[in-house]
Amino acid sequence: MWMMSFPLSIPEASCSNLSEFFLHVLEHGKPHERSAIISKLTGKIVLMSQQKFASNVIEKCLTFGDPVERRTLVNEMLGTTDENEPLQVMMKDQFANYVVQKVLETCEDQQLESILSRIKTHLTALKKYTYGKHIVARVEKLVAAGERRICLLSAYAAAATSVG
Repeated sequence: MWMMSFPLSIPEASCSNLSEFFLHVLEHGKPHERSAIISKLTGKIVLMSQQKFASNVIEKCLTFGDPVERRTLVNEMLGTTDENEPLQVMMKDQFANYVVQKVLETCEDQQLESILSRIKTHLTALKKYTYGKHIVARVEKLVAAGERRICLLSAYAAAATSVG
């Protein structure tokens, strides 16, 4: 298979063309081709997210991967301890912060809660970083949308109770 022997360290001049190829396969390829790319990148998500062209590929993996693949990628970004070192590094990085924003758009509700709780503990510090500000804005937008949704659901429930 073409992916199995593909090297991950490539000269910078070739990165743009190669990433365009991966982006095309992730978006238009067959499921097993997408899975092969995602599988090859698993374990390298944080490092790849910090590179200009590779970060775009990671974003497409999150967009077009199946739910299990997305969960695996997000878990890798969260890290294995409560220190959430990988996520902190990514939120402050000029390219990886876009990957974190894509995670906030594409992950399942349960993971979203976990990620938001970890990010919220760093909001004040993130405001000091140019790229962290992007994450702060996205989180504030999500929180506001969630609060509106809760208010609408409460209003709907109250209206349904008063009708009955």
